[in-house]
Amino acid sequence: MLWRPLFCCFMEVLTIAKFDHQLNEEIRDKEIRLIGADGAQLGIVSAAQANAMAEEQGMDLVKISPNAVPPVCKIMDYSKYCFDQKKREKEAKKNQRVVEIKEIRMSPSIDTNDFNTKVKAAQKFLSDGNRVKVSVRFRGREMAHTNLGEKLLLDFAASCAEIASMEKNPKLEGRFMAIFLAPKNSK
Repeated sequence: MLWRPLFCCFMEVLTIAKFDHQLNEEIRDKEIRLIGADGAQLGIVSAAQANAMAEEQGMDLVKISPNAVPPVCKIMDYSKYCFDQKKREKEAKKNQRVVEIKEIRMSPSIDTNDFNTKVKAAQKFLSDGNRVKVSVRFRGREMAHTNLGEKLLLDFAASCAEIASMEKNPKLEGRFMAIFLAPKNSK
């Protein structure tokens, strides 16, 4: 019987984050175009010479354009660069707003009070900044009177006209006729 240590079954596999850029000793090209920490072009030098210059300044040598001939490398503080990148991504994500599509369904034989209730719900969704899909479902013989559903949707859009704009005219898809309402920009 083969002996297997128990701990190998319970060990986690740790993955080391993969960098997009080659750093310092990883750069093995004969010649590189070097850019200084201040952004000045330092010319074409060997990788070893560029690495020595970066160590002398206490910074990292980073390959920023590997496909260029010769490859372009820059002397920079790579940890600060990564920190700034993460900070920018976090800021962009914070300012991002996901617009949801809320759906309101009706039947062609909806009554006035129910219709008004659905309009109020749609206005609330639109004031929150979401798009609204308003759809009418036709069942059985109601398919012969799709014009009633179209009129109902146009009345719905007219009721929400002060805070929303209709993106497309009513369109019949199978047994559903739908319109999309988008909030008007208040800016």
